[in-house]
Amino acid sequence: MTAPLVQATGRRKESVARVRLYDGTGSVVLNGKALEDYFPAVAQRLRALEPLRAASLEGRYDVRATLHGGGTTGQSDALRLGIARALIAIDPELRPLLKRSGFLRRDARKVERKKYGLRKARRAPQYTKR
Repeated sequence: MTAPLVQATGRRKESVARVRLYDGTGSVVLNGKALEDYFPAVAQRLRALEPLRAASLEGRYDVRATLHGGGTTGQSDALRLGIARALIAIDPELRPLLKRSGFLRRDARKVERKKYGLRKARRAPQYTKR
């Protein structure tokens, strides 16, 4: 395989996606698996590839990504951000379009840590009168 055209990182919750774009035919390989095998849910597949669709570049680049951490939703959102950042590195003219569509926004929300003496982050133990 040739050297990547561009490389970018996307993050969401505990998930990290290292995305590499190559000139190609539009194939998507995630952790060595095809997109359909890695994300069985159609909604997650569509969400991950939204930046390519918005920029009308669907069949132009091959996407190779390494994803780790978190769950499938976090990983698909991390991949989405990584692809958007990679597209901007290739063509800075796409920035206004992708920014307006909200693909460059890093969702920084994370799960709040559990506190000592509580059942969850904020849930107190049940009160018993007797």
